[in-house]
Amino acid sequence: MDYRRSRAKGASFFFTLVTEGRQGILCHRENVVLLKEAAKYVMDRHPFRIDAYVLLPGHLHCIWTMPEDDNDYSFRWMLIKSYFSRKCDLKYKQPASVSRTRKREQAIWQRRFWEHQLRDVDDFSRHIEYIHYNPVKHGLVDAPLGNIRDTSQIISTTFIRPARLTART
Repeated sequence: MDYRRSRAKGASFFFTLVTEGRQGILCHRENVVLLKEAAKYVMDRHPFRIDAYVLLPGHLHCIWTMPEDDNDYSFRWMLIKSYFSRKCDLKYKQPASVSRTRKREQAIWQRRFWEHQLRDVDDFSRHIEYIHYNPVKHGLVDAPLGNIRDTSQIISTTFIRPARLTART
C-alpha cells in the first residue's frame, strides 16, 4: 500500500499510535518510564518538540512540532517504537505472527500510526482539546486532568503552548 504522508518541514502533527491488539501495556508505570526514555533518546539525536500527549492503556495521542528543516517523523516513530520494543519486559509482548517473525518485528505496537498535519492555531487547539478530553471519553477520569477512577490506570499528560505554530499549508 502507498500511504500518503505530509512532507511539510517544520510543521506540527497530531499522532495516534496503538498497541498490538490494544493491549493495556501503557498503563504500567515501567512502560510509561520506558516510553519517555525512548522519546528522550530519539529527541537527543533527532530533535523535535512534543507539544502535548496523553497515554491511555492501549494507545497514545500526541502533538509534535518538527524542526524547520525537517519532516521525518516516521523515522522518529520507528526509532521510538524499536527502542521501546527492544527494552520492554517480555510479559508485555504478544506472540508474534509468522509475518512479524519473518520481518523480525515484535507484537507490541500496531505497524502503522495515524497522523494529521495541523493546519493552523484553531486546528492545533482542537487537537489539544481532543487530547485533553480523551481520558474522559474512555471513562478513565471524570473530568480532564481529574481524578483517576481506577488507580491501576496511569494517564500521563502534558500541554505546552503552541509558541511556534503559524498557519502552514
